[in-house]
Order: sequence, then C-alpha cells, then structure tokens
Amino acid sequence: MTANNPAQRLALCGDILHFLRDPGWGEDATDAVHFEPDGWLLIEAGRVHAVRAASDPPDASWPRQDWRGHLLLPGFIDPHVHAPQLDVIASYGAALLDWLERYTFPAEARYADPEQSRQGAERFLHALLEHGTTAAMVFATVHKTSSEALFAAAQRLGMRLITGKVLMDRNCPANLRDDVAQAEADCEDLIARWHGVDRLAYAVTPRFAATSSPEQLAMAGGLLQRHAQRAGGLYMQTHVAENRDEVRWIAGLFPDSRSYLDVYDRHGLLTRRSMLAHGIWLDDTDRARMAQVGSSIAFSPSSNLFLGSGLFDWAQAESARVGVAPASDVGGGTSLCQLRTLTDGYKVLALQGQRLTAWQGLYAVTRGAARALELEHEIGHFAPGTLADVVVWRWAMGTVQHRRQDMARSLHERLFAWMLLADERNVAATYVQGRLLYSTP
Repeated sequence: MTANNPAQRLALCGDILHFLRDPGWGEDATDAVHFEPDGWLLIEAGRVHAVRAASDPPDASWPRQDWRGHLLLPGFIDPHVHAPQLDVIASYGAALLDWLERYTFPAEARYADPEQSRQGAERFLHALLEHGTTAAMVFATVHKTSSEALFAAAQRLGMRLITGKVLMDRNCPANLRDDVAQAEADCEDLIARWHGVDRLAYAVTPRFAATSSPEQLAMAGGLLQRHAQRAGGLYMQTHVAENRDEVRWIAGLFPDSRSYLDVYDRHGLLTRRSMLAHGIWLDDTDRARMAQVGSSIAFSPSSNLFLGSGLFDWAQAESARVGVAPASDVGGGTSLCQLRTLTDGYKVLALQGQRLTAWQGLYAVTRGAARALELEHEIGHFAPGTLADVVVWRWAMGTVQHRRQDMARSLHERLFAWMLLADERNVAATYVQGRLLYSTP
C-alpha cells in the first residue's frame, strides 16, 4: 500500500480521546473533550468517517483492529525540530552559541552528501513515528539536498511535513555558508516542486538573525510575499530570543532594530504562518506585534532546560493572545517524544506558579498545534473528514505506571499521570492516513 493509496476502510476499537475545542487551563474542562472508552474510530479512504460509542459498533463490512485497553489519540504534532541533530542529541556541556559551534554545525556539514541526507531523512521520519509524532515543522540544513530528501521521504510515507532549506550567509563555517542569489534560486526551485504537493509545505528558514545578512533576510521576506497566494502561503520558521547572550549579539548586529523580533519584522518575516522557536526574552511590545500578525511561539522546554536558556512564560504569551505550541527542539531537546516535552513544560511552568493540566497539554500537541500551523481542518482531532493520523498508546508500562493508573480517581488524574509517566515506549502503533506505519509487539 503506498502513500497515495490510503486505507480504504478500517475500524479501530479502543479508548478514543480528542479535543473539540481549546479546554483552557482548568481541571474541569470535560465539555471540550470527547472521550469514548472502548469506542470505535471509523476510517475510510484515509480519513476519519466517525467516532462511535462502544454500544454502536460498525457492521461486518468494516475490517476491525482491536485496541481495547489502549488509548487512541490524534498523532502528535511537533512545530520545531531539527532533523540532522539526531546525531548530536544529548551532547554534553554547552550553552546555545557554543552548542552550535561544537556539535550542530559539524553534524549538519555531513548532509552535503545526498546519500547522508537520504539516510538521515528516513531515519528521522521513522523516529518521529516511533515517538508518536505524525506531523512536524522541521529544520533541514543549508544544503538543498537535505530538504529534498525530507520532502521525498515524507511523501512516500504520506506524512504532513513542513520544511525548507536553512539560510545562512554569515557567522557560520564556510562549508555551511550560502549566498543570497544561490539561496534564492534553491528556495524557488524547492517551492515550485514541493510546496502544496500532497501533504508537503515549504518553510522559509533563516536559522536565526545572526547567521543571515540583512540582504538575505530581505530576500527571505520577498519569498513570503511573492508566494503569499500559493497553496495558502509559505511558512516561515526561525529562532528568536532564546538566550540572553544571543539577544545581546543580535542587538549589536542590528543596531537600528528595536528588538530581536523587530529584525524579522523589518524584513517582512512575521506572518500568520511564522513559527518562532523559544521567545523566552521577548517583551510586551514584541508579544503585541506577534498577536497582531498571528505568528506563534514554539515552546521548547526540554531544550531550554538542557542548554540553560531560561524559563518561557506561557501565561504571559497567552495573556497577549500569542499562539503557543510545545516543541521537542531535538537535538537541544533530549527526546522526540512530545510527552517528555510536556513533562518538562510542566516543570518550567511550575517554577513560575503556573500549572499545565493534562487537558491543555494534550490539546496543545494535537489540535492546538494544528491550529497554530493553520492545519486544524486536516489534523489534530477526529472530526469527520480529517486525515486519520492516529497513535495507539499503552496506558501503562511497568509496575509504577500500572499502579498509578489503578489508583487514578478521575479521567483527568488518569491522563495527567499518563502524560508525565509515559513515553515512546508506550507507543503500540502509529497510523498515517489510516495506514499502519509502525507497531510494536
């Protein structure tokens, strides 16, 4: 069965959970949650046909797969992750700028080789599926072949993928440096061949303001403007205000800009499809501008803790009406599993007097992330007509998880304990467009 031949008819039975709307931050949010214990998820031609109660099973014309005793969720969505950085995940002892020099740049240099890019893309996308993630916004490398390999591999798998060639024309090693004209030509070719094809979309990708000249940032803004009407418009992904040393460096490189975020704004890079990772050290004016244009922040708690970058204030962003979506940010982050992202996110917020419920956490990595990426019509929930990207999770693995599940007194308590204790080892199966792409015994 190929990506262009999704599952024609399939009925999955299990504990089905998805979100009807944003549940907010309270524990009492069950009106936003659709939970069907031992329910039926009906999939037809790769799309959700219906969610039914246990008492309303499908007729004999539906092939069935029995996942009773398991939790069925929409596939997780990762809005910020670096494909080539699997090679340097969990590398010791570096803050952000040193991390780039010691680990990231040498790893990315290997992707000049098309075969390395092909192998890396296959490895990365299969790893996402193993970790319960079925859609992602991904940094490739500066090499055109790296983006091509990701697009081609995702197309074969039928996955929703947003990626693009990284732009860097200064303050980086010579073997990772492009120039404005060649970068623009590469981007235009990739856009023409991949953007809007199947489930693929192009993201204009300046690594961060320090590694692109003003001329390159202006070129990137021009790409967004020129293609604004093509398949809903291009995406833009980059980093902003992650680390205080980085913020000071940007201020010196762009003395005419009011702030780090303003550098991007002045070059036309803030749109409703812009996803900016981190945003720890933004100010009120920055957040107001992001809300005005509809840009979102990729909250990367695992990476922020690992690199010692700081604590992101989600409540402050929410108060300013800025969209937030949790992200693994591998390889600064230490796991592709979004449950681990949420666990670290809970701790980051707790240090600031905030509490992340299971409702808000699981919403944020499913329907909430889809909304931030303007993909709510396609993924993140199980409304009829959405694409059937589904992950089957074991409620418990091992003595501790089983005991905690047995002692839970409510659905929220059960899900909260699961969110903090489970990880990729709890993944039993991953479906993309109703096709089983990964399973464990």
